[in-house]
Amino acid sequence: MQALHIHAGPKALAHIREHGLRPEHVGVIPAAAGGPKGLILGPLDRFIFGEWLTQSQQAVDLVGASIGAWRMSTACLNDPVAAFERLEHDYIHQHYEPLPGQKRVTAEQVSEAFGQSLQAFYGGRVQEALNHPRYRLHIVTSRGQHILHREHPVATPLGYAGAYLSNAISRRALGGWLERVVFSAQGADLPFDAQDFRTRAVELTEGNFMPALQASCSIPFALKAVHDIPGAPAGAYWDGGITDYHLHLNWTAPVKGPDRSIVLYPHFQQNVVPGWLDKALKWRHGATTFLDNTIVLAPNPEWVKTLPNGKLPDRKDFMTYGQDLKARVKVWTAAASAARQLADEFAQWLQRGGAEGVLPL
Repeated sequence: MQALHIHAGPKALAHIREHGLRPEHVGVIPAAAGGPKGLILGPLDRFIFGEWLTQSQQAVDLVGASIGAWRMSTACLNDPVAAFERLEHDYIHQHYEPLPGQKRVTAEQVSEAFGQSLQAFYGGRVQEALNHPRYRLHIVTSRGQHILHREHPVATPLGYAGAYLSNAISRRALGGWLERVVFSAQGADLPFDAQDFRTRAVELTEGNFMPALQASCSIPFALKAVHDIPGAPAGAYWDGGITDYHLHLNWTAPVKGPDRSIVLYPHFQQNVVPGWLDKALKWRHGATTFLDNTIVLAPNPEWVKTLPNGKLPDRKDFMTYGQDLKARVKVWTAAASAARQLADEFAQWLQRGGAEGVLPL
């Protein structure tokens, strides 16, 4: 069964028909939030950053939220293939034991353990991530406004309830509760037009790399917010996926002929959902003109049904398998291994050239 579906916006499809797709055509690579679902993209990441993009010289903006921020930070490290292999291993084997007398792990426990894992992963290597000769890293976070400005056992649930209701009325209204804060390395400009949502740009430095990355992965109530990130406005910072779940952004990569005109998006599904609170709002799941230059590489939904449990790995697996780490590791490892077919099929499609098999986005 075919594993990979390639979807293209109208301008991207016209580009493929005229020029094909070459590594020098790529100007932006987004990386979605989605927790364990991101494991399915490991082989594509290793192929794109370890083999294919190395054949070009242009600058590329890497934009990530949550697990996507971890993936894109990893892409900036020396020997990205080995780094992605370690990321896959570390993510699959993460495990949390409840404290004595407790039935569940606490958000404090998970945050502390996750911070330690980031330190072990990037310790001594932050400069590699910040100063890659070609890749400009952008980490997306969500900063609380008003009663979400500080994490609080009562105010925070109330604030997110208000955010949910406001977002259901208007995505822009969500900006009254949370703002998008993007930490960008090398003084790079944002590679998208940020007028769609309340946005703040901050320089990503060695002093704020770890807290910014942890904040981008800090799912509300599952982890603690990260407060007062150095170099950024004071306040509570949470998962970047809350404001930008799948980075449905108005991409504005500079274009010189065909070069850097394409947003190449390895994703775990076809739909590019704007915010985490939009997951149930199906009318916001369709493509817009923001994605006209975007190519989405996504698993075939029928192929996904052949994976263990008939689905992608997801956060519910932590509850399904509980303390049976061995069983969860087996299932997630099998899914990640099967995903090699996605990378193989993308490589074969590139070799054939043309727009054969490309689906509309």
